[in-house]
Amino acid sequence: MSLSATLGRMVGPARAIVLLQFLKFGVVGTFGFLVDTATVYALRGSLGLYGAGAAAYLTAATGNWVLNRLWTFRGKGGQPAHRQWALFLMANLVGFMLNRGMYAILVTFVPWCAAEPVWAVAAGSITGLGANFFLSRKLVFR
Repeated sequence: MSLSATLGRMVGPARAIVLLQFLKFGVVGTFGFLVDTATVYALRGSLGLYGAGAAAYLTAATGNWVLNRLWTFRGKGGQPAHRQWALFLMANLVGFMLNRGMYAILVTFVPWCAAEPVWAVAAGSITGLGANFFLSRKLVFR
């Protein structure tokens, strides 16, 4: 029996679709977290923690959009790719502010987060997850 069928029996078909999308969104977000973290570590020496954080967010958000378009919300949001990418970035500005706000607070005020920014990246990712899922589902991939 498939995961979607099992979820459908447990919570109902409509909720199962949303739950399965959220789980996929979380898997994609985990990939984004890895890209985000790797980019911060790769660029922090040349761009500093704030510049590296900004570049990492854009890189990870673009990768997340591609994977969400192809897997999580496949076939949803019929606009052209470039337009959907821009809408995804705009719709996720709330999540961006939550994500990078938490990141900036932690690398500024918590010495071990400045030394090991993976913790600030993780906290930021978790902080923005709910807003990003809701806005992506309702505005970008509907």
